[in-house]
Parts: sequence; structure tokens; C-alpha cells
Amino acid sequence: MNLKDVQRVLKAKILVGEEFMDRPVETCCGSDLMSDVLAFTKCNTLLCTGLTNIQVIRTAGITDLCGIIIVRGKLPSPDFLSFAREVDMPVLSTDLTLFEACGLLYVAGLRGCSQGKGGCGL
Repeated sequence: MNLKDVQRVLKAKILVGEEFMDRPVETCCGSDLMSDVLAFTKCNTLLCTGLTNIQVIRTAGITDLCGIIIVRGKLPSPDFLSFAREVDMPVLSTDLTLFEACGLLYVAGLRGCSQGKGGCGL
């Protein structure tokens, strides 16, 4: 699966990073706790979250996430989107809840961090 597939499944709008929609997505993490994202994600993990603060972008960069889905139709601030653009982090938005977005991605074949292959090759 890649980010374009995710966009289609979630009927998401691309906010930043249209040029990265071919990025592979190996696993998914649904969380508003950035400490859990730091502890449990692998490379090429997609983050689904309701948070729209700059710390989300910083966490995504540290953990080599492939992209961020903002749920519940929230729109991040211009500063958030500018920073995401600066660090080449794709950001999409969906009107779905966190539960619905993760469920649809699971049905489409994407697995959670504990089940997916993921890995940074370090």
C-alpha cells in the first residue's frame, strides 16, 4: 500500500506533500500519545491522529514515519503545514474519526505496528 491508496480508502484531502503519494506504507499507528508513537512505531508507519501541534511533525521525523493523517476533519495551523513541508512530511486530512480511519485501513490490508513488517534496516 502507498499513501495514494490511503488517500483513496479514507477519502482524504492532501494538505502537504502531494509529490510523496507514492511512498510505501507498511504499518499504521492510531494515537494521540506521541510517547506511544516514539515507543512503538517502525519506519514507513503511517500515523493517524487528532493532534495538530508541531510536536506531531517532530515525532514523525524522529521515527521515520511515512506520513500523517489528521482525523475528524481538523485543519492544522499554517505553521504546522509549513514545518511539514520543510521536512518533507506528507499530511492528509479526513473527516473520519480515528477509530473509523484505522478500521478502514485495517480492512484494506494495512496492519498495526505490532503486526506489520516495518523496520528501518538499522
